[in-house]
Amino acid sequence: MPLAATGALLTRAAEARSAVAAFNVISLEHVEAVITGAEAAGSPVVLQVSENAVGFRHGRLLPLARAATAAAEHARVDVALHLDHVRSDDLLRQAPAAGFSSVMYDVSRLPYAENLAATAVAVDWAHAQGLWIEAELGEVGGKDGRPAPDPHAPGARTDPAEAREFVAGTGVDALAVAIGSAHAMTTRTAALDHDLLSRLSAAVPVPLVLHGSSGVPDEGLVAAVAGGIAKVNVGTALNIAMTGSVRRFLADRPEAVDPRTYLDAGREAMAREVTRIIGVLAGAGRTTRA
Repeated sequence: MPLAATGALLTRAAEARSAVAAFNVISLEHVEAVITGAEAAGSPVVLQVSENAVGFRHGRLLPLARAATAAAEHARVDVALHLDHVRSDDLLRQAPAAGFSSVMYDVSRLPYAENLAATAVAVDWAHAQGLWIEAELGEVGGKDGRPAPDPHAPGARTDPAEAREFVAGTGVDALAVAIGSAHAMTTRTAALDHDLLSRLSAAVPVPLVLHGSSGVPDEGLVAAVAGGIAKVNVGTALNIAMTGSVRRFLADRPEAVDPRTYLDAGREAMAREVTRIIGVLAGAGRTTRA
C-alpha cells in the first residue's frame, strides 16, 4: 500500500488517547524488521530516518528512503516515513521529494528565543510543502554522545507555559518534550516526570512525543501514553536486540562467514522487539480507554 501520512496516524492516536510507535532505522534490515514486527502486531508504524543515519550513509538520504518506501508499499499495515532530528536546512529541503510526510526539526540546543524563531521559519517552509513538522523544547539529551542533562538544570525539562507559547509562536504540529528520558540508554531505568507530563498535556494543543523511549520501563511507557504521549520514539532497543543476536550467533558459529545468516538472526530479533513494544503501547491505550 502507499505510504501513510505521519500526521494522520498521530492525529488518530491522539484522539483515541493511544500512541503510535516510531522506530529509527539505519539499514534495510531495520526497515524490514520494523514492518514485520508491526504486521505481527497488526498496528500502523512510523519508520524514522535520522540525520545521523543519513550521515552514516555518506550524507545520502535517498538510498535508505527509497528502500523504506519500497518495503512499505508491500506492507499489510499503514507505514509512514519520518525524517528525524534534522538540524541541516539542506536536509530538511530534501524531505518532500524523498517521500517523507513529516520532519522533526531540531534546534533545541539553541536558546529559547532562537529555537522559536528558527523553528517558525522551518514550519512555514514545511507547511508550504505539505509536511507535518515536529520540534523539541527542553533537552532530552544523550544524542550524539551528549550526556543526559541534570534534570534540575534550568531549561532541561520542558516548561508548560513556554511550551504553550512555543507551539503558538511556531505553528508546529507536534512537540517532543523533555520529561526524564534520554537518547541511547542501554538500561531501562529512566524515571519520567508524570506530573510534568500531565501539565504539558493540559497546556499544549498538539500531540506530544517521547524521545529516548528505549530507556523507559514498560510501566513508564504505559503511564506516558495515559498521560498524553501520542508518539513513542524507539531506536536503541532495536540496536540492542540486533547486536545481541548477532553476537550470540557468531559465538555459537565461529565458522560463519555469510552475513545473510547472522543478519537474518538480527532482523528476527528486532522484529520481535518491535512487536513487543507495540503490544505494550496497545495495552496502554486499552487501559486509558477503559
